[in-house]
Amino acid sequence: MPAQPPVFDLLGVGFGPSNLALAVAVTEYNATAAKADVVTAHFLERQEGFGWHRGMLIDDATMQVSFLKDLVTLRNPNSSFSFLSYLHHKDRLLDFVNHKNLFPLRVEFHDYFEWAAERVDDLVSYGHEVVAVRPVVEDGVVAYFDVVSRVAGGEPEVRRARNLVLATGLRAHLPEGVRATERVWHNSEFLHRVRALSDPRRLVVVGAGQSGAEVAAHLHERFPDAEVCAVFARYGYSPADDSSFANRIFDPAAVDDYFQAPEQVKRALMAYHGNTNYAVVDNDLIAELYRRVYREKVLGAQRLRLLNVSKLAELVDTPDGVRVTVESLTSGEREVLDADAVVFATGYREADPTALLGELAAKCLRDAGERLRVGRDYRLGTTDDVLGGIYLQGGTEHTHGISSSLLSNTAVRVGEILQSVLHHRAPAVPAQHEYAVSALS
Repeated sequence: MPAQPPVFDLLGVGFGPSNLALAVAVTEYNATAAKADVVTAHFLERQEGFGWHRGMLIDDATMQVSFLKDLVTLRNPNSSFSFLSYLHHKDRLLDFVNHKNLFPLRVEFHDYFEWAAERVDDLVSYGHEVVAVRPVVEDGVVAYFDVVSRVAGGEPEVRRARNLVLATGLRAHLPEGVRATERVWHNSEFLHRVRALSDPRRLVVVGAGQSGAEVAAHLHERFPDAEVCAVFARYGYSPADDSSFANRIFDPAAVDDYFQAPEQVKRALMAYHGNTNYAVVDNDLIAELYRRVYREKVLGAQRLRLLNVSKLAELVDTPDGVRVTVESLTSGEREVLDADAVVFATGYREADPTALLGELAAKCLRDAGERLRVGRDYRLGTTDDVLGGIYLQGGTEHTHGISSSLLSNTAVRVGEILQSVLHHRAPAVPAQHEYAVSALS
């Protein structure tokens, strides 16, 4: 009889910031738990090391959220895994304080994530792509999940778990009919691809959000002899609403409000506050781009062209580059541009979290709109014969609101997931650990 694999209390698929924060929460809980109450956890990540949007780690790009919305602070302000602890470790705390800035450089925050990931690397297997999840049936019910992963060139490995946490991230989105090539990229690959450009004459950027604006600004600065054409349907870049009251949409309490709201109220809230996150740009970057456009008009040498109220109508690969046809949405007039490269900053889409679940997907409950049913604790609704928990980090915007896949609520969200795992563990959480659990909520 083959040996049974060890059973983890929690197994995470994907190891971006969300599951990294969960690994930290588990580590902190276990540090004070009795031996019998320790949560055994492991995480599988297909990348060879920790990485988060590496293709957009532009040197001068800043975070759009406060440093206090790090991996832990809103859950546990005393944590040694906080961004402030990281700064202290790097001997930059006073420098950061003197900087008087709530928004660190993106490269710095990524370094913070890597620093935290190194401290919990015993919980992670990198280079493991999850290829299947199989139900383990005992006495007529799904008692466990077997997660099958594969290292490149290696044999499949199986790990068994009582609970799964799926954090498979977002998928880069290209418009219908557009195919990525050596000269046509999604901005998620931007820094990896731009290094190959040599003395370009013209570059085209499609998209009016933060990433599109950052890419246009970077290309304009990096290639001083190239024309940079930004194409978008709006009249201009729209500013992000980061005012104090509007930012409450990202608060943990707002998740409660959204979750219990009727469907029509959910739709209204998304419509009211979509401009806090979607297709919007920081005011400082908008002002900088406007300064550049105006300066070039004064000098009579326009390199940064904003082709507004327009769409990309045609894209053709040529031996020397890409031929782009831009069409005015108002007049229908077309302009043909020969470009060395085209960058699509056209956003991301949520991946189907059930794609890996195989036959288990049929046991996941859906609402009238065929959307997954998700509990307030981020646990998927399943048929009664599934005992284990399947939790989602991402893919819950329809139930939990705009902060579903954002950093703003990550620290609190992982505490709620861990608390749910503990709550469902038989028979109950011992009294001596009630404080540890409540601190995670």
